[in-house]
Amino acid sequence: EFVIEKAETYGDRPALIDGPTGRTVTYAGLARTVRALAAGLAQRGFGKGDVLAVYSPNLPEYAAVLHAVAMLGGVTTTVNPLYTVRELVEQVSDAGARLLITVPPLLERALEASRQAGVKDVFVFGEAKEASSFASLLQSGERVPPVSIAPQTDVVVMPYSSGTTGLPKGVMLTHYNLVANICQSEALFPMEVERVIAVLPFYHIYGLTVLLNISLHRGDTVVTMPRFDLEQFLQLMQQHAVTRAFVVPPIVLALAKHPLVEKYNLGSLRSINSGAAPLGENIEQACENRLHCFVAQGYGLTETSPVVSTTPIDPAVRRAGSAGLLIPNTECRVVDPASGAELEANQQGEVCVRGPQVMKGYLNQPAATAAMLEPDGWLHTGDIGMVDQDGYLFIVDRLKELIKYKAFQVAPAELESLLLKHPAVADAAVIPHPDPEAGEVPKAFVVMKGQASPEELMAFVNGQVAPFKKIRLLEVVDQIPKSPAGKILRRTLIERERSHAGA
Repeated sequence: EFVIEKAETYGDRPALIDGPTGRTVTYAGLARTVRALAAGLAQRGFGKGDVLAVYSPNLPEYAAVLHAVAMLGGVTTTVNPLYTVRELVEQVSDAGARLLITVPPLLERALEASRQAGVKDVFVFGEAKEASSFASLLQSGERVPPVSIAPQTDVVVMPYSSGTTGLPKGVMLTHYNLVANICQSEALFPMEVERVIAVLPFYHIYGLTVLLNISLHRGDTVVTMPRFDLEQFLQLMQQHAVTRAFVVPPIVLALAKHPLVEKYNLGSLRSINSGAAPLGENIEQACENRLHCFVAQGYGLTETSPVVSTTPIDPAVRRAGSAGLLIPNTECRVVDPASGAELEANQQGEVCVRGPQVMKGYLNQPAATAAMLEPDGWLHTGDIGMVDQDGYLFIVDRLKELIKYKAFQVAPAELESLLLKHPAVADAAVIPHPDPEAGEVPKAFVVMKGQASPEELMAFVNGQVAPFKKIRLLEVVDQIPKSPAGKILRRTLIERERSHAGA
């Protein structure tokens, strides 16, 4: 209700546009669909505390499902559409999903997983013989049964954490968490109505909160894309005169350097916001210089709904390379990972945060919850960073991905950023490599776009870092493994190295 509370006021203003087809949903139409869907779900016995899984790429209907379920006091668990049957079974079983909604191309997988997991009913956006249509849920009028919701304790969405450091876990986010994060973040947006391109997936909390919910509450128009394709992305931004793009660092890199960009008029673009992983200062500046728009980055995680910090709108007070300032009503402290002692400004340690956007906990995982969330509300992010004397947050790396060279800690992201400054390097990742003397040494994997030898690349970086940070090994690869959110999957490279060593 909070997100679509102004829908009638916005009326015929476009709320959502399906990028590939141009199909448009107005704000008034969205509000009607949400109410009709809530009534249809209620008629089928879906109610407070029940879980519905959405196994779909970005579509305008995603918003209707999310808010109809919320209106009934239910929980939406969002599923990566690239998941296999096995992965889908694991998530919907763990979440206790009663219903599942998908798209026709994924229906076969959805039906098999639902059979194995005991999901009661499967619905499909569009038409398919094997499942009931989404439209069939809209035939029960718009009378929604009253429900009592406790905002601070009732869970409304349950995305699953990325699993880069273990098995995925259901992150329980309440009505209070999401409304708070929308209000905290919205205060930092410009007053003008925006046209936003939604290329980041709604199943990820970044897409769900920042692209979808904040935009809809503000009255913006959201252009959805089911998957990332650079040319379609550029074409849709030009066609719809997109003013704001929320992206991840690999997309910023493409906007800064890919030749395709020159074919399109992106003059309407006022700002680009990058999140999910640190953005190198050089890439940020290159993108700004090319597109003549404001490039900012922020910081957050699934467990914080997700926004923790963002770059101020005023470019004059931006701090290059930082993840910006904390959003309102958010606290941050940096602690020594070993002792837990709080550190001073400009000292690197684990970033801990506290605020109304911090999750309720992990579903059925009391030990994992206790390890991350202190009784007084402080959340251990597992990220290494620092806060400078003016309150700007800098994220250096993941705590568990640090390279331990003798007694020194080496941050892979720092070396990756330096590698990306070389004109022959298109992409890069750095991991720890076992060494009998040092314990671990940095090993780099690079994707090339020009000519340079491994020795030249290592010398380029090693001349800019302290001796203990020097890259000792370098391998050229075709691509760097990344999560759908754009984070480098260093664990995949580490496991590959181990398997090669074992062979």
